[in-house]
Amino acid sequence: MSSLLIDSVESGASVGFITPFFHADAMIYWGGVEADMNSGVRKLILACDGEEILGCVQLSMTDKRNGLHRGEVEKLMVRTSARGKGIAKKLMLKLEALALELDRTLIVLDTRKGDVASTLYINLGYSFAGEIPNFALSSDGEYEATVLFYKEL
Repeated sequence: MSSLLIDSVESGASVGFITPFFHADAMIYWGGVEADMNSGVRKLILACDGEEILGCVQLSMTDKRNGLHRGEVEKLMVRTSARGKGIAKKLMLKLEALALELDRTLIVLDTRKGDVASTLYINLGYSFAGEIPNFALSSDGEYEATVLFYKEL
């Protein structure tokens, strides 16, 4: 898992981390994900080829009573060597199916403006909800806008 996250950060993916990014940073992050999974507020979906993890996506769920119908897509990542094979689409379709099983009928997400992922989300039926300028630091230290999407399942 750590090597996938490091690969994503080092390739410039907008996944919440900036370079330099180290194995210890990844281990701390995944420890937090594991804690969230154990408490039931996060689900992790993996795409594997044998023992190798090619990609993953997370479904984050609020436990607030007014948002129990909602889930958030987080950290859609595909190893650079495995991109262009439909893995991200398959991960998102699995996430949507899981969300429905969990009665999460509204899915929200954000991604860096201009990322190729925006095209994926639109092709999967997500609606553009807006843009926030200067939202996050890029891996090279520049502020970038994020775009918001949603889908009712």
